[in-house]
Amino acid sequence: MAQTVCVLLDEAATARLTALATDRSCPLKHILRARIVLLSGERLTVQEIARQAGVSRPAVWRWQQRYAEEGVEGLLRDKTRPPGKEPLPAGTVAQVLALTCSEPPGAVTHWTGRAVAEATGIALRSVQRIWQANRLQPHRIRTFKRSHDPAFAEKVEDVVGLYMDPPAHAVVLSLDEKSQIQALERTRPDLPVAPGHPAAQTHDYTRHGTTTLFAAFDVLHGTVIGRCMQRHRHGEFIRFLNAVEAAVPTGKVIHAILDNYATHKHPKVRAWLARHPRWTFHFTPTSASWLNAVEGFFSALTRRRLRRGTFTGVVDLQAAIKRYIAEHNSRARPFTWTKPAAQIVSAVARLP
Repeated sequence: MAQTVCVLLDEAATARLTALATDRSCPLKHILRARIVLLSGERLTVQEIARQAGVSRPAVWRWQQRYAEEGVEGLLRDKTRPPGKEPLPAGTVAQVLALTCSEPPGAVTHWTGRAVAEATGIALRSVQRIWQANRLQPHRIRTFKRSHDPAFAEKVEDVVGLYMDPPAHAVVLSLDEKSQIQALERTRPDLPVAPGHPAAQTHDYTRHGTTTLFAAFDVLHGTVIGRCMQRHRHGEFIRFLNAVEAAVPTGKVIHAILDNYATHKHPKVRAWLARHPRWTFHFTPTSASWLNAVEGFFSALTRRRLRRGTFTGVVDLQAAIKRYIAEHNSRARPFTWTKPAAQIVSAVARLP
């Protein structure tokens, strides 16, 4: 493309183009086109017009030609473009969906995009678009665990009832322990995040021992009482219960939600429970520790503090956990459970 027209502007055209080029409410493309034509009317070279307008020389030639043919109105319209590829037939889309949700041939476990593209005779990108439109992700897999507790429904109603309608003048605590937290020290300092590069750390490390975090999550306030101990036997659990007993104000009834770990049902723990009548234990169904609210705190602790952390020893690890708990408590919010027990029971009943 080369310059084939000479732009001549009269007063009316100049006034309209100037108003268009200075109108900040107009689309940017219209402002640029008006500036190109105005500069062309000043008899500047194409190279100079392109430099001042911040466009390419072919763009200058294009809009000079458009103005010569259609005037100012031509600058405000985009020419229609020829249509792209025709959409895939509905039968092809249905074939892709059916293949993706079926068992693949041979010894493989799932369909890949290239395998589906080869089987259907379409492009890989077309397969990916169909998957995206139908929210299919065959490369991912989620795990689930069904509880076979005969009292599953009763225990779910008990625990969820404490979350959604806690008793008056009572404290609802979710108790558990996160064991075998390793104090890992990376052999080299971590590399910070940079444009185009994620944060990086060495795959090798030095082990400095482990610790166990006992935690009690206050459902009503969102705060956490935590103690780090070397082991997680019934003796350590009783020590932690004593610490919680001292932290909860007197006169408050304590409802504790726990999983079915053997330590929580040890005879000495039951004896301690008998000596403290304001405590009541509520056990989650077997294979349903996800019902324990403190697991959400453990997940956040792992993701935000432990997984990428580097620690020079167990003491350093325990100090980091204590600092995280203190920061969590400073911005704690009440825990909110939204799904009723009936929905949970019905959802679990649908599992194979």
